[in-house]
Amino acid sequence: MKSFEFCVPTDILFGVGQEAQLPAKLGSYGKKILLTYGGSIKKSGLYDKLKTLLKDFEIFELGGIEPNPKVESVNAGAAICKKEGIDMILAVGGGSTIDCSKAIAAAVYYEGDAWDMVLHMDRITKALPIAVVLTIAATGSEMDSVAVISNTKTNEKLPLFSPLVLPKVAVLNPENTYTVSPFQTASGSADIMSHVIENYFDREKAFVPDALNEGLLRAVIKYAPIALEKPSDYEARAQLMWAASLALNGLGSTGKTFTWSCHYIEHELSALYDITHGAGLAVLTPKWMRYILSEGTVDKFCEYAVNVWGFERGDDKFALANQGIDATEAFFKKIGLPSTLAEFGIDDGQFAIMAERAVKIGDLRNAYVPLSKEDVVNILHMSL
Repeated sequence: MKSFEFCVPTDILFGVGQEAQLPAKLGSYGKKILLTYGGSIKKSGLYDKLKTLLKDFEIFELGGIEPNPKVESVNAGAAICKKEGIDMILAVGGGSTIDCSKAIAAAVYYEGDAWDMVLHMDRITKALPIAVVLTIAATGSEMDSVAVISNTKTNEKLPLFSPLVLPKVAVLNPENTYTVSPFQTASGSADIMSHVIENYFDREKAFVPDALNEGLLRAVIKYAPIALEKPSDYEARAQLMWAASLALNGLGSTGKTFTWSCHYIEHELSALYDITHGAGLAVLTPKWMRYILSEGTVDKFCEYAVNVWGFERGDDKFALANQGIDATEAFFKKIGLPSTLAEFGIDDGQFAIMAERAVKIGDLRNAYVPLSKEDVVNILHMSL
């Protein structure tokens, strides 16, 4: 296990009615709030509920944030904050809204276009405080210091890292996820699993975080089908919501190298084709697993098959490893997610460009199994 520093001071308010604590929690940061959201919170009634709770605050709004948040929304939000002297951002939604809000929080103190800040993260020196009301279990952005922003002009989708954008407060009320559509519930579940899998498959021996990762995977495998069958099942929604937060708050990667593969490949897909991130990961992850299975990785895949999926050990390690991979692919199909890129209408026309970018941006030559441009192209072809 490698040395590490772990500090995640986000104040988590988990459970029914925890929104009621927001006025007291946010009051110390000031009275001017930028409320950011996508669109569904007005249909669900959450928008009106929060406006009533925060009646003593001066609320400004940035709505319509895209599923893959664009830099134009970041610039628009930063402009509002600068003009109105905003004290705090309240992001109400899922990972896209939260990610956009994180970038806004930093862009307020950056002179120039926010995309330049994404490209030069070392220039982030300050950020507005952020609070979150989560409405979907997926990205874990409510409890980490990462944002992913898209630039449609350059067809780029890049991560932004800074401890300054870690949310101060996060309300996790599972009831707010009852109205999430089946497709988005399934996609969110695949995103959770992918975060954990990226942490799990690593060269470092780290028993404790891997035991946590195995438990999180089992939780999603158990509760995602229940949430799909019974959208208002509180226990299922609660387990998925907490699993999403724990999957990416750093616990599962303590003592590990934290060099991912599938996410950087998928970012190229959603940058070019604007597909749902979790659904893209559901296609790529089993193919990546099959591609990297070898004498050097088979033991880890056997652990995965036994400890996550419950298969019994036998004499043939590769047969066992493939059982785990097959189970992963079958699970994604079971919860209604696509298994090929063709289902998105994606062909191989941009594979070379996407592969080159993924290797460069994700440093995939230093991943769990090093990947070249040619390797990524092969994985993409396997995904057609």
